[in-house]
Parts: sequence; C-alpha cells; structure tokens
Amino acid sequence: MTQVKIVTDSSVTIEPEVVKELNITVVPLSVMIDSVLYSDADLEEGEFLRLMKESKNLPKTSQPPVGLFAEIFDELSKDGSQILAIHMSHALSGTVEAARQGASLSTANVTVLDSSFTDQALKFQVVEAAKLAQEGQNIETIVAHVEEVKKNTELYIGVSTLENLVKGGRIGRVTGLLSSLLNIRVVMQMKDDELQPIVKGRGAKTFKKWLDELVSTLSERSVSEIGISYSGTRDWAEEMKEILQPFVEKPISVLETGSIIQTHTGENAWAILVRYES
Repeated sequence: MTQVKIVTDSSVTIEPEVVKELNITVVPLSVMIDSVLYSDADLEEGEFLRLMKESKNLPKTSQPPVGLFAEIFDELSKDGSQILAIHMSHALSGTVEAARQGASLSTANVTVLDSSFTDQALKFQVVEAAKLAQEGQNIETIVAHVEEVKKNTELYIGVSTLENLVKGGRIGRVTGLLSSLLNIRVVMQMKDDELQPIVKGRGAKTFKKWLDELVSTLSERSVSEIGISYSGTRDWAEEMKEILQPFVEKPISVLETGSIIQTHTGENAWAILVRYES
C-alpha cells in the first residue's frame, strides 16, 4: 500500500514532539522585522513578541515560495509516497495557493487541502491525518476524515487591540468592525473563511462574559478536544484551561501561537479551538 505523508505550514500551533512522533513536515513561513528576515521555525518562545515590541514597523509575513513546496514534495515522494498537504485558510494567507502551484510543478502525487483555519484548529486536522497515515490508511479515507474534523471544529480568537489587524491590512476581512476603534476587546469566530466579530467591549469582563457563554454551549455538546493558544503572558490562557478542562477528557494544550498569527493579533491575544465529536 502506498504510504501517505503529511505536510503543513508553520502557522500551525503544535508541540514539536508531536511533529516528530507523527513524522509531519512543517514548511516555514518567514517574517521580516525591520529589514531582517527570520524563518518562523527558528524563533523561540517569546522571542518574536520581544522583537515585535522593539521594531519600528509592524513585521511583514510572507508565504513559502512555490519552488520550496515543489522541492519538498519531490523529496518526500522519492520513495513513492503520496502527499497530503493541509494549510491555513486562504483568507489569511496565500500559502495554500503556493502549495497548489508547487504541487503542479512537482512530479509527486500531491493532494492540497485548505483547512479553513489556522493555529491549533489546523493542528486538529493535521494530527488526525498523520495518525491515519501511520496506520496505513489510504488518501481517500484520510481526506474524508479530515473534512469531518473540519466540519466539527470551531475557532475563536480574542484580541485586546485592533491595531495590528489594521496595520496588517486584515481589518478589511473582519466584517462589522470600525478601524477607528483600536483599543477595544473583540472576540471573533473564524467562520466560512472569515473572521466574524461576535463580542466587543472594553475591559477584561468582555472576555470573561463571552467565556461564560461558551461554557453553556460546551455543556450541551460532546467535545472531542480543546486547544488554547496565546500571545504574551499565559495567565488568562491558564485560567481558561481550568474552566474548560472539565468539558473534555483529553488534556487541553496551552501553547504560544507562532509569529505569523502574533503579527496580526498583537500582544495579549488568545484563541480557543474546539473540536466536537462527529
């Protein structure tokens, strides 16, 4: 049976040991900070946020080159393996399109999927795909399961300022928000490849009130897994974990999100990623 290898991009928030254990290939995006180019994969925890605070301008992120994807696909397929590449939403980056172009230049048998998400919501799909690949499942079975995971996943993100979203040009993709309201707390949901604001207000109570509403929802549904990501200090993330852990058997991963996401969310942002049972 033909082996399937899993590829994703560095917008995924995932434990390094999981990447190694499941043999996942992570293609790095890059970020430029005051004319210095960094690979997303080379930045240690907390390092990017420090560099962003010290920089004169908002960092600029860039997707992997098409040629890099082609090279990686060719290398991975040398043993006859098929490749399943799962990437962040096209609404956030051109990475998935670059992967498709790279696949067309490659001699490999590559299937490219748009996860419609990023961060740990992307991780849910990638990890499930990698587990099935290790079990020897065929590409059709894996893709069908990934689509099921996607359908049952929700991504929520909270930001304490809209400044980075405005500067980075992402505010146009956040419907219903005024760019002049920079210093408000906003909770958004990634839905239909679009960031949709669901709560906005001033003060920490904005986030806590919304969390109470999420808890009510979780108590009515069967939850498979939850992830929590953060930018800045992890205090609020840990507080959220303590509140949400009773609703899911699997331990909740609390991880710092990568530089690609932090560039647009700024400091003191967080995300809750929920996957429900099918």
